[in-house]
Amino acid sequence: MSDSRTSKKLRRRAIGLVYFAGFLQGITLVSFPASGSVFKQLHGFSDAQYGAIFLPQVALALVGALLGGAAARRVGLKRLLWIALLGIGLSQLLLGVSAWVVPAWRYALVLGGTASMGFGFGIAGAPLNGYPPLFFPRQRDSAVVALHTLLGLGLAVGPLLIGVFIMAGRWAMFPFLLAGICFVAALTAMLLSLPSGIEDEVDAGPARDRPLTSVSFWAFAAAAVLYAFAEGTFSNWIVIYLSEAKGLAMDVATLALSVFWGALVVGRLVVSALVLRVGPESIWVTLPLAMIAAFLLLPLANGATLGVMLFALAGLACSAFFPLTITLAARHFPHHVAWVSSMMIAALMLGVGIGSFVIGPLRSLLAFEDLYRLSALYPAAVLGIAAALVISASKRRVTD
Repeated sequence: MSDSRTSKKLRRRAIGLVYFAGFLQGITLVSFPASGSVFKQLHGFSDAQYGAIFLPQVALALVGALLGGAAARRVGLKRLLWIALLGIGLSQLLLGVSAWVVPAWRYALVLGGTASMGFGFGIAGAPLNGYPPLFFPRQRDSAVVALHTLLGLGLAVGPLLIGVFIMAGRWAMFPFLLAGICFVAALTAMLLSLPSGIEDEVDAGPARDRPLTSVSFWAFAAAAVLYAFAEGTFSNWIVIYLSEAKGLAMDVATLALSVFWGALVVGRLVVSALVLRVGPESIWVTLPLAMIAAFLLLPLANGATLGVMLFALAGLACSAFFPLTITLAARHFPHHVAWVSSMMIAALMLGVGIGSFVIGPLRSLLAFEDLYRLSALYPAAVLGIAAALVISASKRRVTD
């Protein structure tokens, strides 16, 4: 009985650490876009420079995801988890230090921070998406959505917290605090008993279950990239769009960023319950329609209330699309769950980074309102891909 209680306690601690890591990842990931006003006003970054800070994040996220997916069987998910936490912690340390150096060094340190953030995010793809189904095998879809819900919660509260530090004139203390928490979490992951998590994945499944040779895998990856274009356009430019293009107060712009992520969290909570009753495919193909509506309506955001409400709609529209993409892709390739999860993370980061960067140069050619209208093409393409995948999966089940 004592061994059983000890085992349950260790299991609860392991679950708590993994889900806390998801929450922590959300806060650290939003620290860069939430610092947009600091980068432009205090660090002196231009629009193009601000957009470019996300490129190292993309590149290193791809590297991290590729390494994590390939190394999952060899080194185990536990080691990948604490390596990811160290990388994320380093990103916050570099971000904080950028406030204490001469101006010539600030941009390089921020680039180093986003690169480290991307590497940690990419590496984390396998453990953060691989552990929940192991902990809750009977509620796999809900378990993954719940993890992403906590990540979204971190994204939602991050801007509010960093706003407090900015208003107090102590912006740099926020990333320093996050760095310390990340390093403690990494140490805990090293010491805590966690399963490697990949014993049940075989080296090779049926021929049609081999991702790289499957049209379905590349379709899932394309859907993730295009979705990320939309999410990145929404999230990384909220503060600058509302404060500069619409002339709203900075606290309103920061609130809109938090509301976006908060609505995303609420949407994921609702979906985590809905998927137990409604097929995930139905929800998956519906969300891009709401993204299209949000993009077409955002140019009308001329007041504080309407602006915040429209970004809330955008958050609800984005909510569960990506975690459902991971669960459906993993279900499609059950022999390669860790690798496929990592590749979906890589696709997400590729889309967020490129989508955010492209907006910077285009700002000199087009008004923000026109950019948002054109961005509706992203979820329109996602809708077509998602519908095709759902129809294909339905035919596959009938054939089987």
